[in-house]
Amino acid sequence: MSETTHTEKPLCTFFGQCGGCQYQDIPYDEELKLKGAAFKEALSAKVDASLWEIKPVVASPKVYNYRNRLDLKLVRTRKATIHIGYSPAQRGQVLEIDRCPIGIEKIGDYIATLRADASANLPEKYRMANLTLRCGDGDKVFWGGIGRKSNHLSPENYFYFLFNGKKIHYSLDTFFQANLSILPLLAEQMRALPIWSPEVVVFDLYGGVGLLGLMVHDLVKGVINIEENTHSVTVAEYNVKANGIGNVATLEGRVENVLPGLLDQMDCADNVIIVDPPRAGLTDKAIENINGLTKVRHMLYLSCNPETLAANLSGLMAGGWKVSFIQPFDFFPRTRHLEALVLLSR
Repeated sequence: MSETTHTEKPLCTFFGQCGGCQYQDIPYDEELKLKGAAFKEALSAKVDASLWEIKPVVASPKVYNYRNRLDLKLVRTRKATIHIGYSPAQRGQVLEIDRCPIGIEKIGDYIATLRADASANLPEKYRMANLTLRCGDGDKVFWGGIGRKSNHLSPENYFYFLFNGKKIHYSLDTFFQANLSILPLLAEQMRALPIWSPEVVVFDLYGGVGLLGLMVHDLVKGVINIEENTHSVTVAEYNVKANGIGNVATLEGRVENVLPGLLDQMDCADNVIIVDPPRAGLTDKAIENINGLTKVRHMLYLSCNPETLAANLSGLMAGGWKVSFIQPFDFFPRTRHLEALVLLSR
């Protein structure tokens, strides 16, 4: 890996103290090269990545002010002083912030309000709390993290990402991709693949509120979203109803329990699986289930962890899958994290 050139002045005064960002002091094109090289190195530690086409990293349209979610730490000292900010990279309790340069501007504008609201609503027994501050394409900004159900939003307060004339909603208590600006580029890449047809059914595993399935539902016969988080299931069903979509259904439960047997009812043999698992990746049981499917021709795997991706690809290849290409996306500029879209076929 090449030497880094520290030629840019970090926008954040806590750069180097906060563990969130690693690349604010280098040009963005250099950051992309470093992350692409690190991604290949992580894959090569477990599999022979030289066999695959790994494309250059897709740059984020926004390098700063892209995150729709900030996770902050609240600490009340013994003197009853309240501090809100990030955990430091080294020792210490909290780096108190007024704004975060990778957060969307309206989140930064809201931090002062968050500090006042959280201080006013903090029960006496609380010494610490983990706060979630979030927004979407609209004007709404909400926070939660103090007390049970504090992250629950009613449907009229859901955030949304606007895509192809549809509002894809999410809440404080559901997973959603943090960088809205790069999602249209991901959708463009997915929709351009020659794997969709009016006969295909898509199985969106770990589908959350339905984002990836909704990006392609108009290209296929139908989408079956499998998700175990009950809050995400509620929002996923709301997304279908609110947008008047007739070919998407959500099944609640673990992939390992729900997926077996579903494809026996399918007429088409060219169905598609979309997989967007948590950082821990696919379980051995999930890989076993996927490898045993007979009516699936293609799989799209969106990964946020190259180490678990490498291990999962090894297990999937043992089941007859072949990697067509890997396309990294810079979902998290100025940090070391990277997402990657993998197309597998058989």
